[in-house]
Amino acid sequence: MSLNPPVQLQIDRPHALEADAVLDQLGARGKGLSNAEAARRLAEVGPNRLPQPPKDGLLKRFFKHFHDILIYILIAAAGITALLGHWIDTGVILGVVVINAIIGFIQEGKAEEALEGIRKMLSVHAHARRDDQWSEVEADGLVPGDIVRLRSGDRVPADLRLIEATNLRIEESALTGESVPADKNTAPVAADAGVGDRFGMAYSGTLVAAGRGIGVVTATGPNTELGRINRMIAEVQTLQTPLTRQMAQFSKVLSVVIVALALLMLVIGVSLHDFPLAEVFLAAIGFAVAAIPEGLPAILTITLALGVQRMAQRNAITRKLTAVETLGSVTVICSDKTGTLTKNEMTARHVVTRGGFYDVSGTGYRPEGEITLEGRAASIDSHGHLHAVIEVVAVANDTHVAEEDGQWRVTGEPTEGALRTLSHKAGFDADTHERHASIPFESANKFMATLNTTPAGQRRILLKGAPDRLLERCHHELGASGELEPLDRSFWEAQIDALSAEGLRVLAAAARDVPDSKLALEIEDLEEDMVFLGLIGIIDPPRPEAITAIKSCHEAGIRVKMITGDHAGTARAIGIEMGLGTADSLKVITGAEIEAASDEALKAIAHDCDIFARTSPEHKLRLVKALQARGEVVAMTGDGVNDAPALKRADVGVAMGIKGTEATKEAAEIVLADDNFSTIERAVEEGRTIYDNLRKAILFILPTNGAQGLVMLAAVVLGLTLPLTPVQILWVNMVVAVTLALALAFEPAEPGVMQRPPRKPGAPIMGRVMLWRVAIVSILIGGATIAMFEVELMLDMDLGVARTMAVNTLVIAQAFYLFNSRFLVASSLRAELLFTNRAALLAVGVLVLLQLGFVYLPFMNTWFGTAPLELRHWLVPLGIGLVVFLLIEAEKAWVRRLNAQG
Repeated sequence: MSLNPPVQLQIDRPHALEADAVLDQLGARGKGLSNAEAARRLAEVGPNRLPQPPKDGLLKRFFKHFHDILIYILIAAAGITALLGHWIDTGVILGVVVINAIIGFIQEGKAEEALEGIRKMLSVHAHARRDDQWSEVEADGLVPGDIVRLRSGDRVPADLRLIEATNLRIEESALTGESVPADKNTAPVAADAGVGDRFGMAYSGTLVAAGRGIGVVTATGPNTELGRINRMIAEVQTLQTPLTRQMAQFSKVLSVVIVALALLMLVIGVSLHDFPLAEVFLAAIGFAVAAIPEGLPAILTITLALGVQRMAQRNAITRKLTAVETLGSVTVICSDKTGTLTKNEMTARHVVTRGGFYDVSGTGYRPEGEITLEGRAASIDSHGHLHAVIEVVAVANDTHVAEEDGQWRVTGEPTEGALRTLSHKAGFDADTHERHASIPFESANKFMATLNTTPAGQRRILLKGAPDRLLERCHHELGASGELEPLDRSFWEAQIDALSAEGLRVLAAAARDVPDSKLALEIEDLEEDMVFLGLIGIIDPPRPEAITAIKSCHEAGIRVKMITGDHAGTARAIGIEMGLGTADSLKVITGAEIEAASDEALKAIAHDCDIFARTSPEHKLRLVKALQARGEVVAMTGDGVNDAPALKRADVGVAMGIKGTEATKEAAEIVLADDNFSTIERAVEEGRTIYDNLRKAILFILPTNGAQGLVMLAAVVLGLTLPLTPVQILWVNMVVAVTLALALAFEPAEPGVMQRPPRKPGAPIMGRVMLWRVAIVSILIGGATIAMFEVELMLDMDLGVARTMAVNTLVIAQAFYLFNSRFLVASSLRAELLFTNRAALLAVGVLVLLQLGFVYLPFMNTWFGTAPLELRHWLVPLGIGLVVFLLIEAEKAWVRRLNAQG
């Protein structure tokens, strides 16, 4: 009987166990696993990689563009015309359907291609101990129980319980949202500690910023923290966009009306007028084809595709076409803090000494800005207190800041990079100090010290680190007069509290002179009387353009909420600076409070509060769901894996393209190429413009179908000769949609588009004014067409010529109506507006050429049953078009007067 305990390959909450207990449960030893045991475990738990998200095949992606009730009606119409032997009609109808599908398929493919190659978050290789030897192994071959070594610059290859940690700091912002690396140690923590507080764990996909460590693998692949979030993403239900919901509802209503009227035509034609069944079928099909706006899907797709291209020019890559319009309807934007609202570049903001409170301008690692005291420039030559602090933070510093490809980047710790940039702004040259010894930063000590010789030949210990650790080592301070004075600890603690309340990370500086004979530096040397020099307040600063963008969003009636993994104090200070609230009114809700709240209570919390701190992926997901439950249209932004589930659930997810993880980009509909919140604000404006243009296109296209449907319905009900054939109807629909309606996609933004509130999520796409307009225009154009056709037949005009004139009447009247539709309510009778959309004039020119071919080309006459016209035959349609234009302008003036009267 074996005395060895059974080996576990899955451990619950290893962060709460002692490292030795984890090793025992995993059957791991200091020598590492044998290759044979590793192979056995690999066969049991599987490779250390995340499962690939399923993707639709080419055929499925193509045929899903046929999934629309109006398209089904067209396909049925094509089948009936085929049975009746009208093959040209069948071919034209099917051609329209297929062209619509191809346009949508190509545009989605282009959007997906824009994101190809943005992958690889997991480490490829790892340093593991196998058979008592360190070796480099493939990361996907790691198994629970493997001993793994971590060094600065490594990406953590699996979830590890640390068993050794030397100055180990890990960048975990992808998982936790914290802007600074986390200090790691080997001590267990509480079982309910959040991911950001599990200091004895290193998680897969995070980056070692400094130090080294050794850990035992506790989870691999789908069982890691990354894998858990990946499963959450897979389980999240995505919602339909407002546009797709509205268009689906619109299509259902329209299809029911069309089918009902077509059946009515069949009954009337057969029972009242004794028309042959085949002829009535053809008339009913003609009516259905006339009433269905088959050009609308193409215009919808093309308008969105043009929006995608304009968005790409504004640094926003769109993966799903409808996401562009959805952004225009958002009522709430939930944003991550680090790297989105802030620069993710630590910056020194203040220097506090007994000589004064210094402000530092400039943001990020670019060494541009100045140091001021009470509004006046302060140089280190004339401010000895400032010089003393700058000397410490510049010389006791191993970080380098340099410009690469136009961007200033830091090599080393972000916090030390901020101090290095501060020294550059002050004009301090650290290279003039000769270093003899140093004590590197350690998590246990929280300070760094160096022994240097100054340019003046004085040997000096320079110490920087956490204020509490330095205060306990100092008995004196550099006083206001420049002389040593007894340390006033209460003063410095008050200053530390004040800086911390602003959300700043606070560091302290101290120093003391030593004899020239001193060559070594020990911890004990720092226990003697160091001189406290001052404090430095550091922050990840807000992006100035993000502050402006948030103000624009507020003016547009859009709430902006910040959801971050950072501490509440930091989040609150950044929120105040971003303009999310005032110091008196701003309330911060923590992840623990979200967890404790019921779903009903969270709805109120999510609505009332704008800053949420110390949040986990589950908290972010719950917040998005709570807002949606209140009827909000939610956009969610983020860059970390912890943001991915909420991004997928949101009505539109926005991922960061530069610092965003692959999981985040996969979950999002829009990816920002510049990681800038202001790009979101511009995208919202673009989305609103697109929605306006879609409404204009619908308002323009529907009267065409209404007029044609009215012509066919009236002809059958009244027992008249059909003024149009099905293929002629399709010609009108497609030529008007492809030329005239397309021009509306190029309309510029309406004035004040970002000063109006978001549209109500449940508001119909067709309001009362739009329905009234469609009815009026349909009656005017349809009635005029029937009247003209009947008059010409009475004058013994050939049927082919009369039908060609009927088509021309419809097309020319629509060309005039295009200029009415460019402005929903505003007057179009203004000369200065004629050239604001040159695409409209170009579209009319193209339409004229197409219509000339339709009338005069012999093969077109054969296909569409048309006949050449004389010059006088063009005058009547032109006159009808001009009358329609003037009457609609009069109707718009009447609507404006009604609106003005309230």
